Amino acid sequence: MNPCQNCGKLNTPETNFCRFCGTKFNFQKPVMNNPFDYSAPRPYAWKTDEFQTQNEARSQRPTEPVKPLTEQFTPAAHQNFQPAPLMYQPTWQMGQPFRCPHCMSQYLPRVERRISTAGWITFAVLLVFFFPLFWIGLLIKEDVQVCQSCQTKVG
Repeated sequence: MNPCQNCGKLNTPETNFCRFCGTKFNFQKPVMNNPFDYSAPRPYAWKTDEFQTQNEARSQRPTEPVKPLTEQFTPAAHQNFQPAPLMYQPTWQMGQPFRCPHCMSQYLPRVERRISTAGWITFAVLLVFFFPLFWIGLLIKEDVQVCQSCQTKVG
């Protein structure tokens, strides 16, 4: 037990500060000589000595220098240039104008994937007769066109 120089109370020998008043102890701990000459192991690394690379230069492939662009882009020089369309419409909507039969709006219908009638029938039959596979009917889907204005099924 070590007595504190400030308050005089006893502390354990391995402490560096007094646990009562917080004063730092000024003594140094004695260094013990290791009779077996043991050195601590290296910390773990993912590279072990057998996989470490030697200090040699990496092989370099020759690179071609970048050439500056000397000619300006003009549409006359590239006569075959045409911009790509941003979106492809189905062919049935391209030739004729669309008009909703319920609300007479001219907005193109939205295409949604819904569970088909055959899917619901398969779901019900499998639910009654073979319960573990009833969810297969929910995978049978169809494309449904819905008017964007009145939200009704079109076509």
